[in-house]
Formats: sequence, structure tokens, C-alpha cells
Amino acid sequence: MRPLSIEETATAAHGRLIRKGKAPGITGVSTDTRTMRPGDLFVPLIGERFDGHKFLPQAVQKGAVAVLTQDLRNPLPDGISTIYCENTLTSLQELAAWYLKSMRIPVVAVTGSTGKTSTRDMIACVLSEQYCVLSTQGNFNNAIGLPLTLFRLEPCHQVAVLEMGMSGFGEIRRLAGIAPPRIAVLTNIGISHIEKLGSRENILKAKLEILERFQAGCTAVLNDDNDLLHQEGNRMEERKAPFSLVRFGTGPGADYRAEGLRPAGESGMEYTLVADGARFPVRLRVPGRHNVLNSLAAIAVGRSLGIGMDQICSGLLKHTGGQMRLHIENIGRDADIKIIDDVYNASPDSVHAAMELLRNMAGGRKIAVLGDMMELGDYSERAHRQIGEMVAEYGTDILITKGNYSSWIADGAKEAGMPAQSIYHFPENRGVIRWMKDGLSGGDRILIKGSRAMKMEEIVAYLKGGDFFG
Repeated sequence: MRPLSIEETATAAHGRLIRKGKAPGITGVSTDTRTMRPGDLFVPLIGERFDGHKFLPQAVQKGAVAVLTQDLRNPLPDGISTIYCENTLTSLQELAAWYLKSMRIPVVAVTGSTGKTSTRDMIACVLSEQYCVLSTQGNFNNAIGLPLTLFRLEPCHQVAVLEMGMSGFGEIRRLAGIAPPRIAVLTNIGISHIEKLGSRENILKAKLEILERFQAGCTAVLNDDNDLLHQEGNRMEERKAPFSLVRFGTGPGADYRAEGLRPAGESGMEYTLVADGARFPVRLRVPGRHNVLNSLAAIAVGRSLGIGMDQICSGLLKHTGGQMRLHIENIGRDADIKIIDDVYNASPDSVHAAMELLRNMAGGRKIAVLGDMMELGDYSERAHRQIGEMVAEYGTDILITKGNYSSWIADGAKEAGMPAQSIYHFPENRGVIRWMKDGLSGGDRILIKGSRAMKMEEIVAYLKGGDFFG
């Protein structure tokens, strides 16, 4: 972050400077005293179960030179600047929006029901071939995380690639207001968060908030393989939207189309890109058809920002996936056992992609360890049963379900013909782990996937220990 004076910080945050400290300005922004650095502005946030104002003394001890506050009832720290505002979260967002605007760089925003993080990372790899890129790290894709990401901008940065997540109406609108995108990528519209929004059509409506500030010079990049985004693209063309529209997919209507998809096992995917009247060979170092679509989005963004195909292909090869996202790892010393660690989260679409990978892996038995998929509301039972049907259809050797809703996966698999003796259900991770102690064999290929609340990384951690393999 470039240094900001105390006065411009107060003005940009729509606050009132009520005490001037010794330091002339700030060099960073933090909402957490555990990670803050000397020179930071400390922003105490208030939640249902916490109040960051209680940590003002710790912030001073850690080197904060200024604080925002919306609570004047408690003693304020001496020796540092104090800025009063009506709401610290709103002021954090206003300061971040002002700071981004002062940097004058384009924003590429990525949203969708699934695939946001992988697509974001692929885009960053592609753009980094030509530009200095700031990209969202981890899950900093919400009303707090996105502003904190923007404060990582340095004068050297030329483009920002930002992930924008949501669970309800208005959230994407707020994020796009903080960081108005020049290019917006919509990866797909599935049923994640349908419990709160009620229908896929409402999910689409919430995601399309990312385009509300679009004007001439902006570009919407849509997944044309997704039924709702395909229809939305048609509507945009019919009403002659004032911004550019680019479609990607495997169908004839895509501007960036993948043909001849060729799985290369665990080492990735290959396909032929058809675009601009030409054909290009593309190779990825991550497996799965879904990653082909993610890469097409990255190609579309790269071309929109003037990057050549040779550079784009080079950038795509530098993407190797992320931890807890379809990460394949060998375990068990000499037992030739491999796990697919995909425990970051789970939705029907992402489970389908993970099961495709498991099915195509060479080796011995295919074992699917699946936990609950959350936030599906009235769709939950049907969605879990459909996953079970897919597990059976794919010829999975062993199904292990964990949690409450996942019992419907087991039921769906049985109803689709999977032998009952090949299906196990446990309410907790320790039950799965007990099965693993005696149930695994050399050559096994194991998918582990569930929503974050399932904490299935505990199973992965146990398997990585490897102390029960001979």
C-alpha cells in the first residue's frame, strides 16, 4: 500500500479526525490485531459476537498509528490519530474504494456459483505474463476481504483480479460498487446458496448485479455452456447492451470455443481452442472439463487486455491448482494410494467435477468420501440423492458418506443399484478415519469432498500421516 496522510485517510473514509497523533500517515490497514504491522490504521469491526473496539490497546501495542472508531464511550488510546465515523465497516469500504480509484487501474471481477477461485487464479496467471497483477488471496471475496485486498495495491500494479462472492441479494452490488470492474466474468449459475435465494433465476439476478455499473468500454465474459447465462447473453444481444459481450464454452455460439477435449489423466487436459477464425492447441496442468471452461474464461480476459496467444498459453501452464481444491497427492509410502483433496467446499456442480476426475484416474479401487452439501434448502434431498445416483452410475467401488444430509447420497446410490455392502455412512469424521485404518488397500484412489462445515480436512490430515500403511 502506498502511504496515505492522516487527513486524506479521514476524508476518504468519510470520518472526522478528532485527535491527531505523531505519525503523519498510514502505511497499511488492518482489522485484526493478530496480523497487523507497525504503521497500520486499525479498523475495529463489530459483529454479532465480537466488537473490535475492545482490542484498541492491543492495536497500539502492535504499532498502529491511527484508529477508526464508531464508539466514543470507551477511553481512546493516546499518542495516535483517532478518526470517528458512523460505521467502521462502511468507512473501511469507502476508504478502499477511494484508494482503488486513486490507483487508476482496471479491475477484472470474477463471480459465479462455482469455479470462481480457479478461474481467478488462471486469469492472474495469464495476465501476469504481461502485467503486474494484484489478485485476491484465499477467500477474501466478501465485504471485508475485498477492501483488505485493495489495500495490497502498490504503485507497480497494473491490473487487479478480484473474486466476488455472495449469499444473497445486494452483496455483489456492494462489492462492485467498491471495485467497479472493467471486465466481469460469470463462471456459471448453479444452486449454491439456493437456500437463501430460492431459485436459480434469483441466483442469476444476484450475480448480474456485477454488471449494473457497466458502460461502454466494459466487457462481460459469460459461460455459454450454462443454460441461464446462455439465455442472458441472448437477452443482452437483443437489447443491444452498451458494453461488449464475450461468450466461452464448447458449443457453436461461443466466441472462445474448446474442441477435442483430451484428458491427460492426473497431469491435466488438452484441447483445441477455436477463436478469431483460428485454431490453437492448449494444454493445462490441472485435470477436469470444468477447468477447460475456467481456462476459456482466462483466455477471453487475456485477449480483451491485448495479450497474445503464446503468452496466454504460457500463463495457463503456470496454473497448477490450489490446496484443498482437486489437489492430488500420493500417500502411504509404498502402498501407491492417492487422494484427491477437494475439501474446500462442496456443491452439486463441484462434486460432479470431482467425481469425473476420480472416475478417470488410473489405479485400483475408486473410493468416494462425501460429506454434506450445505445451503441447498428445499433442493437438499434431491441434490444429495442425485449425487448418489451419479456415484453408482460412475461405477465407484466404495462410497463413504459423512454427516446428516449425506445419508441421502447413500440412499440415492443404493436406489441406483450400488451394492449396500459397498456403502458406509458415518455421522462424524472419526468414524470415517476408523474405517480408513483397516479398509484401505494399495492402489486405492480416494476422493474426499464436503462443505467447509464438515471439516473433512481432518480426514485428509489423517491420511497424510500415513502411519497405518505397511
